[in-house]
This record gives sequence, structure tokens and C-alpha cells, in this order.
Amino acid sequence: MIYQGFAYIYDQLMKDAPYGQWVNLIEKSISLYLPGASTLLDVGCGTGEISVLLANKKQLSVTGVDLSEDMLTVAQSKAENNKTNILFLKQDMRNLTGFPNPFDVITICCDSLNYLETKQDVHATFEAVHSQLQNEGLFIFDVHSLHKIHNVFANATFADQDEEVSFIWNSFIGEEPNSIEHDMTFFVKRDEFYERYDELHYQRTFSIEEYTMWLKEASFEILTICGDFDLANQPNEKTERVFFICKKR
Repeated sequence: MIYQGFAYIYDQLMKDAPYGQWVNLIEKSISLYLPGASTLLDVGCGTGEISVLLANKKQLSVTGVDLSEDMLTVAQSKAENNKTNILFLKQDMRNLTGFPNPFDVITICCDSLNYLETKQDVHATFEAVHSQLQNEGLFIFDVHSLHKIHNVFANATFADQDEEVSFIWNSFIGEEPNSIEHDMTFFVKRDEFYERYDELHYQRTFSIEEYTMWLKEASFEILTICGDFDLANQPNEKTERVFFICKKR
């Protein structure tokens, strides 16, 4: 999915997203498994919210990549406004190239991995991440659970309205197994008028067992699999977001 005009209202729509919980989980994972880490690549960084929060911690030198030029434009502006020095680059997560040195940590946050449509795409991404990590480096990512696809998103309608932004969001099962399509319409206030945006987003997830198998095939050691932002929380039938913390072998 390549965001265009939508990129410029994304932060308004996501103002209540628990970005701090992603940052806390990443920091705890680094503290536990690689306390000396100093470089981090944020893959699928979007508008750079998590990239900036991590860079503000001062311990980490952060680089962000995304497929959307519009998202990266917003991210660069945000970094400059926050006086953080972050390099943002346009790259496909399935083909990460051109970095002078391997990274200590690579993250894929906010279910960005679920925008990949096939298992081949996922496997290619794992291979690409592996190639850009230092030995023993950490790979941290999250995905929607099967439960969330089938019992939270499927045939659900979400709506919200306020003075600045209103939206209607319909989700329905896609053609591929464990996939979902989000049909979204947004109305954004521009002076005395409202501008309409229409977006169709496709996401697909896989079982924990499949992700585990593909990670091992890509030469990762899985350190922790947890649910819903808690390293001590083992995924169960009600888990909505699954986190994987892995180490390059």
C-alpha cells in the first residue's frame, strides 16, 4: 500500500495510537537482549512517529525507510521540528539495500508487515532484514493475530466524528486466507469545507507457527513471542497483536 494524500492526515487519524507502548517494548527488548545497541533501522516507518520517539532517547542512531514518498516527507518534517537527526529513505522492505554498515536493531512496527500479500513477500522481508543486521542483532516486529482478523475486523464498521476529522471504516474478509480489506472514507475540515479521502487497504496475516518457521528458515533465533505489548504475556486465543523478538544467527 502506497499512501498518497492520505499521508498528510494520517497523524490526525492516529492521534490516539499507543506509540509509547511500541517504544517501551522496543526499549525493554534492547535492554534485555542487546543493551549495547546503538543503531536502529525502522522499516515501514510511515510518518516517523516511532522513529522520532526512539531517536529522542539519545541512545540510538535511527534510520527510517518506507515505500511512500509522501509518508517520508511528513516524517522528515516531523524529525526537523523535533530537532532529531534521522535519515529517511524510500525502500521496499522486501529489498533493503545500500546501507554502509549493518544495524544493531531492526524494527517493523504497527502491523506494517501485514501489508505484504504473500508468504514469499514475508520470507523475502525476513531475508532482507537478516542481511542488514549485525551478528546477534535484534529483529523486532508485530503482526495482527488470526483472532483479530476473523473476530475483530471481519465485517466490522468503525466510525468517529469530530470537528476536524470524521471517518467511516468498513472491514471485510479478503479473497486470500486470513486477509482483510479496509474500505475507509475520511472527511477532513479545510476552512469551512470538508475534503473527502477514500482509501482501500489490504492486510494479511499468518499463524504464529508459520512466522516461526519462516524466521528459522531465514536464520533467526526466536527469543520471545508475546502478545499485546507485554513481554511476559504469552499469546492466547484473545491476543490481538503478536510481537516477535528475534536474534540473527
